[in-house]
Amino acid sequence: MNVQEYKRRLLELEKQLSTRAARDREHAREQVRDSPGDIGDASVADEAESEDFTEAELDATVLQQVRDALRRIEDGTFGRCVVDGGPIEPKRLEAVPWTPYCLKHQRLLEAASRPQATPTL
Repeated sequence: MNVQEYKRRLLELEKQLSTRAARDREHAREQVRDSPGDIGDASVADEAESEDFTEAELDATVLQQVRDALRRIEDGTFGRCVVDGGPIEPKRLEAVPWTPYCLKHQRLLEAASRPQATPTL
């Protein structure tokens, strides 16, 4: 595994996400400052503000995951599942280099976070 190539990709992504998150936050703040003229304008502005904050929040989440992956590179655990230390599949790392989980544990995590259907009596 070429860890230095992953590090380069992650550092580039970190820079892009940091820039975009800052821009999205500023854009959302500008919309708050530009108070709308009527109730219809206010509704449109609220929706746009919500979308900007949602995008910024998503970017911030991925940015934290990228930074965590960079720390794993530094401490020598990159490419290992944080649950059991087993290897993360190369195709998975290629697609999502910041992933902390192997496919098995990612699926288990996703299954556990899905709402469970309540049985009907």
